[in-house]
Amino acid sequence: MPDRQIHDLVVVGSGVAGLSAAVYAARADLEPVVLEGDEPGGQLTLTTDVENFLGFPEGVGGMELVQRGREQAERFGAEFQRATVADAALDDRPFELELSDGETLRTHALVVATGAGARWVGAEREERLMGYGLSTCATCDGAFHRENDVLVVGGGDSAMEEALFLAKFADSVTVVHRRDELRASEIMADRARDEEAIQFRWNTELVELHGDQETGLNGASLVTHPEGHPKEKLEAGEDVERETVDVQGVFYAVGHVPNTAFLEDTPVELSQNGHVVTDSETTATTVDGVFAAGDVADARYRQAITAAGTGSMAALDAESWLDSTVEMPAQEVVNA
Repeated sequence: MPDRQIHDLVVVGSGVAGLSAAVYAARADLEPVVLEGDEPGGQLTLTTDVENFLGFPEGVGGMELVQRGREQAERFGAEFQRATVADAALDDRPFELELSDGETLRTHALVVATGAGARWVGAEREERLMGYGLSTCATCDGAFHRENDVLVVGGGDSAMEEALFLAKFADSVTVVHRRDELRASEIMADRARDEEAIQFRWNTELVELHGDQETGLNGASLVTHPEGHPKEKLEAGEDVERETVDVQGVFYAVGHVPNTAFLEDTPVELSQNGHVVTDSETTATTVDGVFAAGDVADARYRQAITAAGTGSMAALDAESWLDSTVEMPAQEVVNA
């Protein structure tokens, strides 16, 4: 039988944003329920070393940072549940969340902190080497590649930004793009072209990564076709040029996909790219009582420290909203 208790707050997501929201909400005695999702901890668990999170001068492992956050939230009374949201009814309050395990949660307020997943390209060994030389965030991992040779996969503004940032550290940065022209804006493309450390490989795609978790990434195999989209040509049986290059880092910059599928049929407004739209000054969404934090609403910064900040903001916004609405029993129970 579904749980008929009405919770004060449910936090969807257990990355840094969700954990930060859980800590603040639990300290406010809101007894939040945190839905961990299929991959507890989110994207940060794929990062072996985090060197730019305040308070860890020697760096900290992504998994360790997440685990510490969970322990902190549990210490103050947050409850964790291993489930995702399959469907959300947000037209009326209390909100109802249908979970992947068949349970239904009812809550007065909701914090969406489900993050965004970086698009991968399907290269061989990418799952094994993610965090071991393969990355989706130059700002996070670029400093590990001082005097290295690295690849950036992509052709949009994000790829140019990644390449320009990496050029501060790496000996060489090669942008690998499957077409013969960039999708990036003219100003970003010009900046990348003007940087001496950045080179371009046109009509080229990444098909395989080399290395292991002990020694790290040490090479990559590329395919090229003069008409572009070489992987499609390869699958169609056409001849392509194959080359293995010596690189110590590969960065994917082919976009991020916000984890907002469960919100698509709700009144919560989403941007054209699927990010949750929030108020310009708060974390409030277009639905009263629903707040968003972290990469699910942030298409620009996508940093652990900014996600933690917006997580705390979302909890404070939720607490303030709960206090300002018609008084509701914190632990109301409805007869089934």
